[in-house]
Amino acid sequence: MIAVCDYGAGNIASLRSALRRSGLDSFATADPDRIFEAEHVIFPGVGSAASAMRELGRRGLDEALTGRVRRDRPVLGICLGMQLAAEWSEEDGGTRCLGLVPGRVVGLDCERVPRIGWARVEPWGADYYFAHSYGVESDCAVATSEGLTAALEHGSFVGVQFHPEKSGVAGEELLRRCLTPA
Repeated sequence: MIAVCDYGAGNIASLRSALRRSGLDSFATADPDRIFEAEHVIFPGVGSAASAMRELGRRGLDEALTGRVRRDRPVLGICLGMQLAAEWSEEDGGTRCLGLVPGRVVGLDCERVPRIGWARVEPWGADYYFAHSYGVESDCAVATSEGLTAALEHGSFVGVQFHPEKSGVAGEELLRRCLTPA
């Protein structure tokens, strides 16, 4: 079963619909014990770093997520969920993040900010839907889009900057690949 981390900053209904379309069972929870114990966890996010980190801490979900990764248990971070896995974000005047992945989050310096819409992810050769104003700079990047980190991996943490739940067939295939046993 897949637990979707509910800390008040994610597009949970849309994500759970995409999981159902992908043939995957999930439940949303704000219970740290259920997050820690689930087979797989999705850490979604929409919003700002400081308020999301405050809410994660208030609910004890910060410790559940870091404990999972320390014990090599899988976590998939989506958008803000990927950003919050970094060590630090310059958003909101500077925010300490979870430190699951070496790196930092910086404001985008590109032609369009916020960066919203479909874009190619390389080397995967597929288009995914993005909506972000900040991005992760990390040596753990495994895929890019227009020169920006699109995906990263570090230990049991996998993060994607795009929204697989809004990325049609390519997003549903990614969810199945990340969340079903090999």
